[in-house]
Formats: sequence, C-alpha cells, structure tokens
Amino acid sequence: MSSGLRVLVVEDESSTRAELAGQLAEQPSVGEVQSAAGGDEAVRLLGEGTFDAAFLDIAMPGLTGIDVARILRRLSHPPAIVFVTAYDNHAVEAFGLGAVDYLLKPFRPERLAEAVARIGRRRSGPAPAGDKADDLAVVQVELAGRTVFVRRDDIAYAEAHGDYVRLHSGRHSHLLRQSLTYLEEVWDAAGFVRAHRSFLVNLASITELRVTSTAGLVAVTGAGEVPVSRRHSRLLRERLLQAVRGDA
Repeated sequence: MSSGLRVLVVEDESSTRAELAGQLAEQPSVGEVQSAAGGDEAVRLLGEGTFDAAFLDIAMPGLTGIDVARILRRLSHPPAIVFVTAYDNHAVEAFGLGAVDYLLKPFRPERLAEAVARIGRRRSGPAPAGDKADDLAVVQVELAGRTVFVRRDDIAYAEAHGDYVRLHSGRHSHLLRQSLTYLEEVWDAAGFVRAHRSFLVNLASITELRVTSTAGLVAVTGAGEVPVSRRHSRLLRERLLQAVRGDA
C-alpha cells in the first residue's frame, strides 16, 4: 500500500477534474487520487475514508467548495484544503477557513507542485532547525571600511547590481556580493518573491500594487517602488493572496 498522500479532487467540470487528478497523480509524494464531481459526492467520500488533502473548486452547483471546507473543519482530523478557482475574490474567506493554498486557474505545474509540497510539510510537522529559511537571516556587508549587519526582515527589496545585489532597507541600501538567484532560493520561505528579472521583493513590505503610466505595474514598499514584470505578476499576486492566510 502506498505511503504517499491520499488526495481528493472536487471539481464539477469533467475535463478540468481529469486534468487536475492526472497532474496530482504524477507528483512523487502523491499515492492515491480520487475524484468527486460535486460537493455532495465529496462529503460522501470524505465520510467513507480519510484523506490527507482535498483540492476544492469553489463555484459548483449545490454545495460549493467553501461549503465543503466548512464541513471539513468539523472533522477531528480534517484534510489539508487547497482551493482551485478562476477567481481571487474568495481568498480572504478561504484562508480564514484554514486553506493551505489557493491556486488560480490556469495554474502552472510548478504551482501545483508547490501546493503539494505545502501539504507534505504540514503532514510532517514543523520544519527542523537549520531550514533554508534561516540562511542569511542576517547578512554581513562592508560599508566604508566597517562591517554592517543587516536583518533580512528589514529589507524591502533586493535589486541585481552586476556581480552584486543591492539591498534596499528604508532610506538605506547596501551592496552584497551574492546573486539574486541564490537569494531567491534561500529567502523564498521567508516571503521574498521574484517581481522582475532584476528584483526580489519582501511580501511583508508591500503596501499596494499600482499601475503607473511610465513603469506599468509596480509594488509599492516603504523603500520605494519595485517594477513587476508581466511574467512574474501572477506569481506575485498569488503569493500576496497566500500572505492573507498568515494574517487571518
């Protein structure tokens, strides 16, 4: 018997249901995938057995995904909930119900893999000490012949600067001899997201997203505006929605 995740897909559109179930079955950590065509069928299946996760569409006839999630909360050992929807207007309510993730259709394979990884981390418990999120929690930079220590959480955004990265914190900026790609990898779990090929932004520092006549979409932070490319705008919006979960 497989020790992988047991997952339930709840989606009323047959083609979307089959596609999502197929993609989940290809995930190495997933052991079994069952499908339901609606909320009523999902509740019946959930009553017949236990699942590690439920991927719920929101807009369905009869019981919606939100309705199913409310029912799941009453279970003594509820499955992890991932909402899969074409709309972002339910995000706050979804995370208020304890959702692990919120996928916007159409989603990329890597976003689905990320959602599955979140479920796995929840299932295995807290991350061990020394997790990558703690790498470079404090960075050391040289400034006018002296060493300055900058806390990662104080950094609003990082900007590629040749062989260096310029860290922007309030009114100050510092050069760090490191690549933006490496910072993206080790700071991802700490809430730093690629906004542009040359910029990482700290989600906690974003006060608003704004469309300007000159730079297009920008993320506004206390240290300045960060350009958001079309390629990275979707992921940034998704991660901002996920951040609501923490606030909730």
